[in-house]
Amino acid sequence: MARVIRGKQEAIDLTAICLLAEGHLLIEDVPGVGKTSLAKALSASVECQWRRVQFTPDLLPTDLLGVNIWLKAKEVFEFQPGPVFGNVLLADEINRASPKVQSALLEVMEERQVTIDGKTYPLPAPFMVIATQNPVEQEGTYRLPESQLDRFLLRISLGYPGREAEVAILDTHGQGNVVHELRPVLTTNDVLGMIEAVKTVHLAPALKHYLVAIAEASRRHPSLALGLSPRATLQLARAARSRAAASGRDYATPDDVKAMAPYVLPHRLMLRHEASAAGQTREHVTADVLATVPVPTAR
Repeated sequence: MARVIRGKQEAIDLTAICLLAEGHLLIEDVPGVGKTSLAKALSASVECQWRRVQFTPDLLPTDLLGVNIWLKAKEVFEFQPGPVFGNVLLADEINRASPKVQSALLEVMEERQVTIDGKTYPLPAPFMVIATQNPVEQEGTYRLPESQLDRFLLRISLGYPGREAEVAILDTHGQGNVVHELRPVLTTNDVLGMIEAVKTVHLAPALKHYLVAIAEASRRHPSLALGLSPRATLQLARAARSRAAASGRDYATPDDVKAMAPYVLPHRLMLRHEASAAGQTREHVTADVLATVPVPTAR
């Protein structure tokens, strides 16, 4: 993946952490910095089924989920699965689709299943949504609802590459599409085995209390109208476990929690209007919350 995404090792690591935590990833940034390339590089590195959907204002839920089609010869309805029936779904420019389509992803992301006409169809495992979006200030975009944002384990931003990295991009991409040259290094069974290993990573009682204390501090923070939910606490624990496993440890530490918090928490917080008007950001509040909670010293 580093051959495709130059100078962004942290983003690559976070994408892998998200996959092993059975989470979904939201990549938010301006056009042209490599959001789609990162998602395609992950899909090319794992031997799996992946689908790409370009989200547009005229996209319908059935275009995404699938639809029952009447087969006249058999005189029965047959379900034709949509592009969500794969291991990795690349939802390109998700905030250009209507809220109705965005809400259709809720069941898919949370339950990993699709319900059409009262019948439920499970999705293959592993299943991950990688969504890209442009900033809401961009023309023709819709703000993702809070319930949708909450389904994403991590939200990351790539930013512009450094000078050396951009020169390397000119060298490699000038010779063709590098993504097409990538070969799978993992199978879906490999990924499933890693996911199970992440679940066995130990969370000490002191660390669990630390996670809850962070959530409680956010609910008391004067700049927030909405603090962290219990779901957010669970998601932070999953991300910390995954980071620990990726580091070769079978136990998580406070450093794992603090390292993942900037990517797990901000998009789940809701600022008060006066705090937003004063220039506060959710990222600043996240850092403030972490600074006010004592860090446990025992494992």
